Parts: sequence; C-alpha cells; structure tokens
Amino acid sequence: MRYMRSILGIFAESPFKPLYSHAEKACEAAYKLEEIVQAYCEVDVEKVQELSEEISGLEHEADIIKQEIRKRLPYSVLLPVNRQDVLEFLKTQDGISDSAEDVAKLMTLRSYALPKEIKSGLLEMAQMTMKTIDAYLRVTERISQLVSTSFRKKDIKEMLELIPLVEKLEHEIDIIEILLTKKIFLAEDEIGTLGVFHLAKISDVLGDVSDNAARAVDRLRTMMISI
Repeated sequence: MRYMRSILGIFAESPFKPLYSHAEKACEAAYKLEEIVQAYCEVDVEKVQELSEEISGLEHEADIIKQEIRKRLPYSVLLPVNRQDVLEFLKTQDGISDSAEDVAKLMTLRSYALPKEIKSGLLEMAQMTMKTIDAYLRVTERISQLVSTSFRKKDIKEMLELIPLVEKLEHEIDIIEILLTKKIFLAEDEIGTLGVFHLAKISDVLGDVSDNAARAVDRLRTMMISI
C-alpha cells in the first residue's frame, strides 16, 4: 500500500531556492554582454566567437536548472503561491539568458568597423543592461531568503520595494535604444542596408535582455502580492 508523502517531504521540494540559482545563471550569461559588445566594437572576431560560445554554454546551464525546477512542480507539491505564476516567472526569467545568447549569435554573423556614435550607443546600452541585471539580482536574491522566513509580510514588502528600480532602468534602456536605432538608420550610407538591418536587430535583441528582466519582476510582484 502506498502512503501519502509527508507534508515536510512535499515542502522539501520547494522551488524557490532553485529559482534564485536559475536567476544567477541566467544573469551570468547576461553579464558577458558588456565584454562581447566591447569586442564587437573593436572588431575582435575571435573574442566575439569565444564569448558567444561561453554565453551559449551558460544559457544551456540555465535551461538545465529550469527543467529541474519544472520537475519540482507537480501538482502534489504544496506552494504558498499559484503554481502557474511560478512557471510564468521562470519562463520570463529564462528569457534573460535566451536574449543574451541571441545577441551573441547575431554578433558572430557579421563584422565591420562601426561609426563612433554607434559604438558609443551600443556600449551605453550594454553598460545600462549590466546595471539592470545588478538590480534584478538584488530582487531575486530575496526569493531564497523568503523561504527561511516563511514568507514573512515584512520581507515580501522589502523585496517588492526593490522592483521599481529594475523597471526604471529598463525604461532608460528603451530610450537609449530608440536613439541608437535612429543613429543606425542615419548611417546607412556608411554601413549599407544590410548593416542597418543587422545592427538594428542587435540593438533590439540587446534591449530584450532588460525587457525580460522587467517582465520577470512584474511576474514576481504578481506572485508575491497573492501571499
């Protein structure tokens, strides 16, 4: 005869600490972006390829953690939040490393000397993305801490207060991206039509990294206010 698993056994499979482990790995991939953008601006093809492979490896590691978390979420597991909210948060958070990998792959496709104003715009976007990822990790670090305090209201409130900074930084990156895209189109005579398309795509996908961070903290807010 089968016995029901104990309540302690069910709670032992809580996904919240692994969620932060996944955040760390996803953000580790994103942290490589500043370096690869610098190499791309310097037309260092070998370095770009090397970093692209490193980012892909980190993205793969994040995917492995994601799959492990999903295994921890059968319907028999008791959670203090909606199960679907956890899965949606995980999916959006995973988009951080997915987008980082996409940026890196795009940079391996085409290499050429860039106009100074486009270089500065890309580097500014990358630097602001690092600030966004820093802020994002400060939020998600609180997830694992909440487990040890049994999701105390005070701790949830403190975590929620960190979220607006991520959203503010993401908005600032959107503005930088718009200005950079204008510069890219104005440089068509210098970089060609294909260059315009390629660089505009890089700018767009680089912006997706912080977009996904902002979407993830919004999902996290939804998840936590229900407790």
